[in-house]
Amino acid sequence: MNVHEIAKDLGVGDTSVRTGLGVLEKSDVIYYLHPYSANSLKRVVKSPKLYFFDTGLVAYLTRWSSPDTLCAGAMSGAVFENWVVSEIRRTYTQRGVEPPLWYYRDRDGKEIDLVIEQDGHLHPVEIKKSAQPKIDMTSSFRMLDRAPLPRGQGMIVCMAESIGALSSDVLVFPAWAI
Repeated sequence: MNVHEIAKDLGVGDTSVRTGLGVLEKSDVIYYLHPYSANSLKRVVKSPKLYFFDTGLVAYLTRWSSPDTLCAGAMSGAVFENWVVSEIRRTYTQRGVEPPLWYYRDRDGKEIDLVIEQDGHLHPVEIKKSAQPKIDMTSSFRMLDRAPLPRGQGMIVCMAESIGALSSDVLVFPAWAI
């Protein structure tokens, strides 16, 4: 998220955008997913990613007129990612647990959609609006091998029909099962 770019697009100052986003955050309309970083991970992007709690509101604000249009549109992958991250976050908060969720992106463009810290391990998650995940979708997972915590089981959350595995350390998890 780049506050300055948003302000420029809206024709207002950075402070106005920060104030508005603060209101949306306090109202539980949006939340920030912060980047995972450690001293051993160089060149990590430090900006948070902005997500909406309600993907229906996202569809309305971006003027998608029907679910079919949204599914076929250019934003469908981003809206799907927003929904998955929101649902995973919700599973933690409904249990009264602070979600141990981050994302990873470095300046070379390598990205991991979600990093879950659990039981002393970092679990990378790739989110794809695909029913046929491929192992090469997880190539960025190895970026966590330099982190202070060991990399644990990773997964691809996708449109697959059933739970499966692509390798001994990468699961396929259908979005419907979240």
